[in-house]
Amino acid sequence: MKVEIDSFSGSKIYPGRGTLFVRGDSKIFRFQSSKSASLFHQRKNPRRISWTVLYRRQHKKGISEETAKKRSRKTVKNQRAIVGASLELIKERRNLKASDRKAARETKLAQDKESKKAAKAARKAEKAKLAAAGGNIVSKQQSKGAFQKVHATSR
Repeated sequence: MKVEIDSFSGSKIYPGRGTLFVRGDSKIFRFQSSKSASLFHQRKNPRRISWTVLYRRQHKKGISEETAKKRSRKTVKNQRAIVGASLELIKERRNLKASDRKAARETKLAQDKESKKAAKAARKAEKAKLAAAGGNIVSKQQSKGAFQKVHATSR
C-alpha cells in the first residue's frame, strides 16, 4: 500500500482517496481533499494556513513532546601562548598595574627616540665623510637605481 503526501497540506493520502492535478509543465500535484486543491488553485501559501503541516512545522507546533530541547554546550575558554610570548609572560603582563605599564611604555619610547637620534647622527656623519672625500653625493632615488643622466661629451 503506497501512501502519497498532499502537495498543499502535507497530509497523507491513502489509496482510493484524493485527486491528481497535472500542470502544463507536467508537474504532478496530489490533493487529499477539494479544500486543499481549491486553496492551491487560489495560489494560497500553505505556510500561512494554520492547519497545514508546513504551517505547524514553521511555528513549531506539536513537536515539543517528541523531541526534548537541545541543550547548548558552553564553550570552555582556554588560555594559550602566542608566538613570541609565553603563557607566563601574558599572565604577568595582564597583572601589571596601569601606572607600571605607562612607565614602561614611556621608558621604551625614550629608548626608541634615543636610538633613532643616534642612527640619524651616524647617517649624517657618513654623509659628511663622503662629501669630504669628494665622492658624489647620491640622493635616495639614485641609490635605489633610478636613471642617471649621462652628460654629453664633445669630440
